[in-house]
Amino acid sequence: MAFRTDIEIARAAQKLPIQQIGMKLGIPAEDLVPYGHDKAKVGQAFIKGLEGRPDGKLILVTAINPTPAGEGKTTTTVGLGDGLNRIGKRAAICIREASLGPNFGMKGGAAGGGMAQIVPMEEMNLHFTGDFHAITSAHNLLSAMIDNHIYWGNDLDIDARRVVWRRVMDMNDRALRDTVVSLCGVSNGYPRQTGFDITVASEVMAILCLSRDLDDLQRRLGDIVIGYRRDKAPIHCRDLKADGAMTVLLKDAMQPNLVQTLENNPAFVHGGPFANIAHGCNSVIATTTALKLADYVVTEAGFGADLGAEKFFDIKCRKAGLKPAAAVIVATVRAMKMNGGVAKADLGVENVAVVQAGCPNLGRHIENVKSFGLPVVVAINHFHSDTEAEVQAVKDYAAGLGVEAILCRHWAEGSAGITDLAQKVVALAESGQADFAPLYPDAMPLFDKIETVAKRIYHAGEVTADKAIRDQLAAWEEAGYGDLPVCMAKTQYSFSTDPSLRGAPSGHVVPVREVRLSAGAGFIVAICGEIMTMPGLPRVPSAETIRLNAAGQIEGLF
Repeated sequence: MAFRTDIEIARAAQKLPIQQIGMKLGIPAEDLVPYGHDKAKVGQAFIKGLEGRPDGKLILVTAINPTPAGEGKTTTTVGLGDGLNRIGKRAAICIREASLGPNFGMKGGAAGGGMAQIVPMEEMNLHFTGDFHAITSAHNLLSAMIDNHIYWGNDLDIDARRVVWRRVMDMNDRALRDTVVSLCGVSNGYPRQTGFDITVASEVMAILCLSRDLDDLQRRLGDIVIGYRRDKAPIHCRDLKADGAMTVLLKDAMQPNLVQTLENNPAFVHGGPFANIAHGCNSVIATTTALKLADYVVTEAGFGADLGAEKFFDIKCRKAGLKPAAAVIVATVRAMKMNGGVAKADLGVENVAVVQAGCPNLGRHIENVKSFGLPVVVAINHFHSDTEAEVQAVKDYAAGLGVEAILCRHWAEGSAGITDLAQKVVALAESGQADFAPLYPDAMPLFDKIETVAKRIYHAGEVTADKAIRDQLAAWEEAGYGDLPVCMAKTQYSFSTDPSLRGAPSGHVVPVREVRLSAGAGFIVAICGEIMTMPGLPRVPSAETIRLNAAGQIEGLF
C-alpha cells in the first residue's frame, strides 16, 4: 500500500454528521451548537443537567520526555480511545486544542497521526471553533482597559511600573517578548515596558480550562491581579470592571467542542495550555462532562510526565476533585535510543545496548507516576524500524519495575493495533489499585512546594532563587495565596533545566528566575532556567511548507 501522509488519511475520512456522534454519548441534537457538519459545541444547559450522574473511569495518557525521534502521545490517546470502543466499552477522548504558534513553527499539527487521528484535522489545527481567538481577545481587552484607565486619570492609582498583565497572541514571535508601549506623544498614553506571551500561556487560558461554568469563569476572571498600587496593594480585574465583558467574549469558548476520530468515536477537544509554560491539560468542563457520559474517558497531559502529568495531578485533579483510575506512559524504541546517546540519523540501526542505556528515562517516569498512587502500563508506540530485540529490551526493563509494556500498532492499524493495551487499561482501571493523592498538601509553603516538585519529580539536588523571589513568595503567602499549587515552567526535553541533558539526570540545580501569581487560575507559576513564555520560530519554520494546492486543499500541515 502506498504511503499516505496524515493529512491525506484525514482528508479521506468517512465522517459522520456530528449529531450522530453526539447520540453515541446520549447528547440530543438540540443540545449541540453545530459549527458546520462535523464539529459542534455542547450546550451549557445540557451540561448542567448532568449533575448527579455517576462518573466513568478517568485514564491519563502521558509520556517520556519528548525527543526529535517522536513519541506519539496524542496518537496513542486517540488510538486507545478507539481501542476501548472496539472492545465494547463506551469511551470518549479528551484532548487539547492546537496552537497556531507551534503548528506554523515546529510541529505542523496536533490531532494525532496515521490511523489514530481526530477529524476534521485541518480545522482543528487552524482556527477550529474560534476558542483561541476569543481567549486572545478577552486577554487583550483587559490589557487595553489597563492602559486606558491610566490614560484617563488613573483613579485606581495603578503604579505603571508594577503592571504585571502582559499582552498575548497565538503565534511564536520572539520580537514581542519585551516591548515598550504608548510611545510618540501624550495622546498615546504613558509609556511603560511590557511584553507579549503566547496565548496558551495566558492566565485567561488557564482560567477557562479550570472553570466549572460561566459563573465560576467570571469569578476567576475578576480575581486576576493585573498590577499594584504604589503602596503595593493589589489591583484586580474586577476593579477595572473588565470581568463582565471578558466573560461575554468567552461565553461560547467555554462550551466544549465535540468532534470524532477516524473511527467515528466521540472526542472532546477543548482548551490548550502548554505543559512547559502552563498547566498543560484540557478543560475541566470537557473532562467532567465526558465522565458523566462515558464509562471510560481517555485524556492526555502535555509533554513528558515530569511536566504534564505532575500538573494534571497537582493542579487539575486537585482543583476539580478528579480521581484518575490508571495511567499510560507512552515510549518508543527510537526515543530510548536518543536517550541512550544515538544521533537521529542512526536511529534505524538495531542497537539493543543503547536502548537499554536510554530506558532509565522511562523508568524515572514510571516511578514518578506510581508515586501518585496510580497503576501504570507502558505503551510502546511502534515504528517500522523497531526490531523484535529492541522492543523486548523495553518490555524487560519495564517488567523489572513491575510494569507491563505493550507493543501498540495503532498508527498503522487503528484500533485493531491497540486492543491489547485497551484490555490492560480496563483491567487496571477496574482493579481498585488506584489510591490517588497529590504530591504535596495545600498548606505547604510555596517555596517548599517548588522544592518538592524539583527534588521528587526532577530528582534535582538543589533549587536556587534570589532573595527577591523568596520575598515575593512570602508576601503572597501573607496575602492569602499560600495554599495555591505551583506550576513549574521549564524545558520539556529534560528532567533538568538543560534541554540537552537527556536520560535520567540527578543532583542537578533548578534555578527559579521569576515567579508569577495567577490568582484567577489558582496557582503560582515558577519560571525555571531559560524557558520562554513567548516562543520563537525555528530556523526553518513549518509555515514555509504549508500552502494550498491547485485543488484548494491544504498541504504541509502535518
